[in-house]
Amino acid sequence: MIARQLTQSIQATCALYPIVSLTGPRQSGKTTLLRHLLPDYRYVNFEEPNTRIFFHEDPLGFLKQYDRFVIFDEAQRVPDLFSYLQVKTDTDKIMGQYVLSGSQNFLLLEKISQSLAGRVGLFRLLPLSHAELVGVEPSLRPTDVAEAIFRGGYPALYDRNLPVARYFQNYVETYVTRDARDVLNIKDLNAFQNFLRLCAGRVGQPLNIQLLGTDAGISTPTVKNWLSILEASYILFQLPPFFENFNKRIIKSPKLYFYDTGLLCHLLGINEPEQISQFYKRGSLFENMVIVELLKNRLNADHRPEFFFWQDAHKVEVDLVELSGLQTHLYEMKYSYTPSADFFKGIQAFRAAAPPERQTGGNWVVYAGDEPQYRTIATVAGWQMLPEL
Repeated sequence: MIARQLTQSIQATCALYPIVSLTGPRQSGKTTLLRHLLPDYRYVNFEEPNTRIFFHEDPLGFLKQYDRFVIFDEAQRVPDLFSYLQVKTDTDKIMGQYVLSGSQNFLLLEKISQSLAGRVGLFRLLPLSHAELVGVEPSLRPTDVAEAIFRGGYPALYDRNLPVARYFQNYVETYVTRDARDVLNIKDLNAFQNFLRLCAGRVGQPLNIQLLGTDAGISTPTVKNWLSILEASYILFQLPPFFENFNKRIIKSPKLYFYDTGLLCHLLGINEPEQISQFYKRGSLFENMVIVELLKNRLNADHRPEFFFWQDAHKVEVDLVELSGLQTHLYEMKYSYTPSADFFKGIQAFRAAAPPERQTGGNWVVYAGDEPQYRTIATVAGWQMLPEL
């Protein structure tokens, strides 16, 4: 098994809370991690119909049988479970009594917030980070930036060396559309898949919900609902703009990004890594990869990231603004192998307009090259330095 960075944090939290929750995309390795990490725990999968029937017909008898040290997988399938767990864990007062795993974020976390607040430690497991890929067989490890973008981080592509195109075709058909059918009761799955591809075509761009709905042939409320299921299933996320009074008008729409660039490439019709360097939006693909790697780094360190982008009235922007305590870190991403003066414009504009409390923090430019450069305004880091950022 590929070592995951969340291991120690989950182990430590099992000693502090009666319940631990692990969410993340389907196939991100949640079950593998938990069963390896907690070998003495019993495992219950609520995808199994007989298991759900047992719980619904006799919940007290079910929890009498599974009374302690149990992994409940796909827990969002039985929403009533959470109220029973509240009572049981309050009575038993056993730390690490239950571990909940699920792939539909809003269903799981909605029930946790209603029933288990203060009783549960929360974690998110995304696909493999670049730091975790160090543990992959060297022959399967991406050696250049295009390959890293193209393959993404789903563990099955590295554990079993599956063909990339076939894997993502099956992933979209079996997991993404299944969530759309089960949660939102979407009948026209072809329309939903078309919508998903339209979202991929807007990666790194400010979200215009009305225009997206027009292109997809659906209403604005439907766009919002479909985006919600894609976010809840950890397919994509919205990066909000950074609001502060810089005496400049800033853009208000969020930007769309995908949790995995391999899936993103598949949706864009990219079939080989060699096609990426010729792709007209290769900069957005690179930007997506860097942002999601930084997101993984923070989540795997058990931190809750505060990520934004910034743009002024003249369209000068910073790709990523990270708030960390009193620090304001800035990141620019450039799919280029040669640094140039233009790389620093957004960082310079932000710092010039920012109030004193936003002047402290790191300035970084991540590019497609290998050699770091230490400039006065920012550190230029090659993409392979992402595990260190």
